[in-house]
Amino acid sequence: MGGLRLGVDVGGTFTDVVLERADQSLVSTKILTTTEGPQQGVLDGIATVLKEAKAALEDVDLLIHGTTLATNALIERRGANTAFVTTEGFRDVIETRTESRFEQYDLNLVLPPPLVERKDRFTLAERMGAQGQVLLPFSDAEAGALVKELASGGYQSVAVGFIHGYQNNSHELRFRDLLLAEIPGLAVSLSSEVSPQMREFERFNTVCANAFVQPLMATYLQRLQDDLGARGAACPVYLIHSGGGLMSLDNAIRFPVRLVESGPAGGAIFAADIAARYGLDKVLSYDMGGTTAKICLIEGHTPRTAKTFEVARTHRFTKGSGMPISIPVIEMIEIGAGGGSIASVDLLGQIRIGPRSAGSEPGPACYQLGGTEATVTDADLALGRLSPETFGAKTIKLSPQAAADAVVRSVGKELGIDSQAGAVGISEVVDENMANAARVHAVENGKDLDGFTMIAFGGAAPLHAGRLCAKLGLTELLIPPGAGVGSAIGFLKAPFAYEAVRSFFVRLDDFDHDSVNSLLEELTDEARSFVAEALDHAGATAVPEIERVVYMRYAGQGWEIPVELVEGRFDSFGNEQLAVRFEKAYEEFFGRAIEGLAIEAVSWSVRVASPKPPVKRTEWARRGQAVTAAASRPMFDIATGSVVQAGIVERSSLNQGDCVEGPAVVVEPQTTTVLGVGQVAVLQPDGCLLITAASKERSTVQ
Repeated sequence: MGGLRLGVDVGGTFTDVVLERADQSLVSTKILTTTEGPQQGVLDGIATVLKEAKAALEDVDLLIHGTTLATNALIERRGANTAFVTTEGFRDVIETRTESRFEQYDLNLVLPPPLVERKDRFTLAERMGAQGQVLLPFSDAEAGALVKELASGGYQSVAVGFIHGYQNNSHELRFRDLLLAEIPGLAVSLSSEVSPQMREFERFNTVCANAFVQPLMATYLQRLQDDLGARGAACPVYLIHSGGGLMSLDNAIRFPVRLVESGPAGGAIFAADIAARYGLDKVLSYDMGGTTAKICLIEGHTPRTAKTFEVARTHRFTKGSGMPISIPVIEMIEIGAGGGSIASVDLLGQIRIGPRSAGSEPGPACYQLGGTEATVTDADLALGRLSPETFGAKTIKLSPQAAADAVVRSVGKELGIDSQAGAVGISEVVDENMANAARVHAVENGKDLDGFTMIAFGGAAPLHAGRLCAKLGLTELLIPPGAGVGSAIGFLKAPFAYEAVRSFFVRLDDFDHDSVNSLLEELTDEARSFVAEALDHAGATAVPEIERVVYMRYAGQGWEIPVELVEGRFDSFGNEQLAVRFEKAYEEFFGRAIEGLAIEAVSWSVRVASPKPPVKRTEWARRGQAVTAAASRPMFDIATGSVVQAGIVERSSLNQGDCVEGPAVVVEPQTTTVLGVGQVAVLQPDGCLLITAASKERSTVQ
């Protein structure tokens, strides 16, 4: 074929498409997402980049896709008519949750409603023990009666989660057989396959989420594949999952919950690749698009990962107020602070940003597509950061007057201020929201942001990154080439990878090394089967890499920390080796280990991935002569509190070492980089812009 690869990221506001040629040069576009039929936006974007590259769809070897469709369906509660079947006595687990309160002193606290209503939750009188032993046998007669009831209920999807099903899934498998015998073609999700981990609330919620979005995602993905085929595509389609690897379309249809956070995962991979090129061991990845902003810590060129995260937080993004999903994921914090996030004034007279977004329909007021409420993008336009002449989106004509009117309507009238003051307020609030999110994320991970370098990308991030660095005390900022479509570029750098996780509780003072060895072999085979399928389709022959992790804790603790495992099998001294590794990891997390407490291993994970290509290091460029801007425009500089004349510089006109001094805007087709007074940007050999304070140069930049 033609040696072309496509990365497609469908966001809440924009669909980003990147075409990579055989020589690794890129062609990209950013178009408004077609909400009712997302595949149409994908097809339009692909046609645009192929036309620019003078290529045909038949020349494409591989298409890698990430989408927010599953995430949005969960947030908006727009999915299949779903039933949940569980063990008798546990019908209300997804409603009672863990009985913890995310706001301790709120007497009127309302917990988020469960994904499946009580009338759609059913039980069977079966029971497994914590070690997988059958305590109450499965009754085919009782299950058969329930199957007939479900058949008459018109359900499109059924989630099955029995107590301790992760230890012994024979009852779940039997019930699925009975369901499919009665209702062929029904979408059925088993907790033992979707999330074989302990803690029933998280496991039950995850299998319900998978069942809830499965018909929707299956329809969308199948339609996309059919439409691509009808236009001549013969390449395989892969989906990027939340853990940052690629999975086949068939597996994505089976486990669509793994696609939640797929787009942000691509962004983290993009930032990690840049960190590796520059040898940066401490990086704060900052991705701001049209709907949300995502912040991720990257250390040792690798994003932090977790096995549980939350989506659809309902209470000011407070931890515990959302929907827990227990699958492997690149760990990040996500807030409703995108370019399309809507600004308002609350009862206390304070400006609030998000979580509501104008999205692509109707979009920000300045797009003139029907939106009337002020957004972050409207504020950026009112402050002079954006301009109709340099916006870069051919299909969108920005209106400064519409932006100013919206700011006055949404904020100015309430507070008695003009459009400029309102826009400053919106900008400062959204930047402070992101700064607070970054601080909280760092603290939750036991990190101090001192010494970190920010890598910013996404359509809106370069507009705000300089101010965000100032708020966080960061001295270095990198804006990579293609920043506006960074996540889609990250898709093209993602490995074929799959992580298998399973709970298997064992105390180290009663360590059964044979059982642990068998479990790790099963997890390796499971993960390898997912990756082998993808590698076979891609024609790759490289030997996959294997990473093994165990999640451990002291007896009596509620949560675990990850402990990396060395290669090889455990022997009779395996408990001593694990204890040493756990105590070392515990000291790194919390400062010191605790003597005399029993140690427990709770969950085990094996990740199999295609090997990473060697990284070509990039040397920092020497600072050259300052570039003289050919034009300028008025821009409000928040740091000085005044309107300044900002030089306008085309990014494509810069050469290695060229220096741009603030105040300035560096413009390109998909984003704009803002330099405030006292900031300078130097173009690096790979096209990145290194932004620092004029008085604080990187020591390697001469």
